[in-house]
Amino acid sequence: MHEPRQSHHPSFHTRAEQALTRAAGAPLSAGNRVDLLIDARANFDAWLEAIAGAQHKILFGNYIFRDDSTGREFISALAERARAGVQVCVLHDWMGCLGQSRARFWQPLRDAGGVVRTFNPFDPLSPFGWINRDHRKLLTVDGRIGFVSGVCVSAAWLGDPARGRDPWRDTGIALRGPAIADLEHAFAETWATLGEPLPADTLTLPEAIAPAGDVELRVIATQPASTGTYRLDQMVAALAHQRLWLTDAYFIGAAPYVSALINAAQDGVDVRLLVPGASDIPVVAALSRTGYRALLEAGIRVFEWNGPMLHAKTAVADDRWARVGSTNLNLASWLGNCEIDVAIENTRFVQQLAAQYQQDLEHATEIVLSRRHHARPATPPPRHGLHGHGSAGRGAVGAMRMATTLSAALGNRRVLTDAETRPLLGGAALLLAVAAIAAWWPRVLAWPLAALALWIAVSLAARWVRLQRHRRQARRSHACDTAGSRSPADTQDGR
Repeated sequence: MHEPRQSHHPSFHTRAEQALTRAAGAPLSAGNRVDLLIDARANFDAWLEAIAGAQHKILFGNYIFRDDSTGREFISALAERARAGVQVCVLHDWMGCLGQSRARFWQPLRDAGGVVRTFNPFDPLSPFGWINRDHRKLLTVDGRIGFVSGVCVSAAWLGDPARGRDPWRDTGIALRGPAIADLEHAFAETWATLGEPLPADTLTLPEAIAPAGDVELRVIATQPASTGTYRLDQMVAALAHQRLWLTDAYFIGAAPYVSALINAAQDGVDVRLLVPGASDIPVVAALSRTGYRALLEAGIRVFEWNGPMLHAKTAVADDRWARVGSTNLNLASWLGNCEIDVAIENTRFVQQLAAQYQQDLEHATEIVLSRRHHARPATPPPRHGLHGHGSAGRGAVGAMRMATTLSAALGNRRVLTDAETRPLLGGAALLLAVAAIAAWWPRVLAWPLAALALWIAVSLAARWVRLQRHRRQARRSHACDTAGSRSPADTQDGR
């Protein structure tokens, strides 16, 4: 009689871990320590302390560096370390810093020996290249400590006590342990797209970093169109069975993700969404509100922050999983940006972040269906010089939402919700205006379209020339290498 074969199929927990790894494109890293940093002052103090203690290298990337007291404080600290012989590499986003800082802002750091690179500056030969941004907030020092957050280098995050303005609400983490190598790799990957890559011996290997704690986590460093965080967010919404508490600065619910949240709520999961009441990009706040009804009708609780600006991007699922980082819950952030988040699988940290979430709700107003017109927050949108520089991409997010609704309506792919009436009306009005202009003043449309077509044509031709030039240079280099590798005997025979 044959013995019954033992099953070698992995357990459900193992399969879930495998699925999360594949979805995020990020392996689980063990032996780490994570400390929660609430609001900009805690983050800035920790960053400056780490920079001041740097002995070998500083890798610093941020969406916005503003030329104000906070920005200059960081430039001074970085320049001091560069003069001391520390390798200082700083990466900033062109659009994020547009109108916030100029070349002279960086000059003290460059003069001290630091290297500064700009991500995706405007290129006339790339008409739509501006869409992809580096929205990460990342700092590592000496391979021993790293930071990930939603905080930009700007005094706006600190508020203005003299004028009665509270600080922005934001969240970050300090990270120690082997996962620092993943943070460095993420920085180096983007750095290499802008010039000479970092030397291989500059980067720290995971095995060279001693364990610092018992926290397991994943560093999710997404590139445009890689969608790792989006896939992970979808999967976490599917796996949650008790609670899913979300905080987001620029929530524009994409239909598949909203569906995932609704399905979770209808299955008994406590789904909550905390968003700004007064945003630095009012149009995004308005677009976010158009999606409230569908969420509320499904049993999802929605809260608006009562302070000047809520900029945190966090998630808590059950007692096992949490996410902190730079990714907002919208298509521009999921699909169009370089982002970095840390997904943490540790009960102690999750409970700590959940306690902070409950504390945040004490400073928020819940939106309920019974109110026909809920009151807007008394706090006006903040005036801080950052208006329009949010990661949501203002018009890009609005255009994505309208395009999604219109395509669904025209293709009859799904039943539209009551919350999608505004995009339908807006799309109809826009198309009627275009039709009227085309009928009465065709040149008004023809000339811009001709100019755009010419711009794109020149861009494509210039890229072809660049590729051809690169191919010829590669061939010449290969020919020189082949000639240099010929043996003396071959050379003799050639004579």
